[in-house]
Amino acid sequence: MRDGPGRWRERLISAREEERRRLGRDLHDTLGATLAGIRLRLETAGAILTDEPEARRLVTEAAAETGRLIEQIRCVVGDLRPPELADSGLPGALRRLAAGLDGMSATVTADVPDGLPDLPPALELAAYRIASESLTNALRHASASTVAVRLRTDPRGRALILEITDDGVGAASTGHGRRGTGLASISRRAEELGGGCAVLPRPDGVRGTLVRAVLPWGRP
Repeated sequence: MRDGPGRWRERLISAREEERRRLGRDLHDTLGATLAGIRLRLETAGAILTDEPEARRLVTEAAAETGRLIEQIRCVVGDLRPPELADSGLPGALRRLAAGLDGMSATVTADVPDGLPDLPPALELAAYRIASESLTNALRHASASTVAVRLRTDPRGRALILEITDDGVGAASTGHGRRGTGLASISRRAEELGGGCAVLPRPDGVRGTLVRAVLPWGRP
């Protein structure tokens, strides 16, 4: 029996996600470790060159530059797959994302159930990135004072439904309703999984915006 388009899409995205994870491991375990060793040797050499100030300055600058490169690699690895997902899974990662932003300029909450089914890594990453981008929009551009993240499965258990609701100035005023960079990014992530993402006025009549993403994962 042939696989349908949804199954092929899931396999393609999963293969790409596995490649990203492999690349992240290689960057962290191989290149990152090698650069850390080089920085240590440079720092040791700098400590020895007490009688040669110019050579010591050059070695110290090289060690500092190596340290900055290590930090850049860590940022790249984190962007490929946030460590929160590896450590806590999607529910824990969303809770930590909300907790990290709560109280800074707004109240941020996360209503995320435990006991979700096993999800493809690509779907987890898409949900996390959509939530992160939506929270950034709400807090940075919409001047929201409250933002709520809600995650659930659809009644048939074939898709995740992710909703981010804020009480900010609204889609029309902030440009959320237009296809800017942020919205294009979250829409693309949802569409790659065969789902979709909509940015709407809040349905309860309160001023603000609802971002609603539906992310299927190809269960029969």
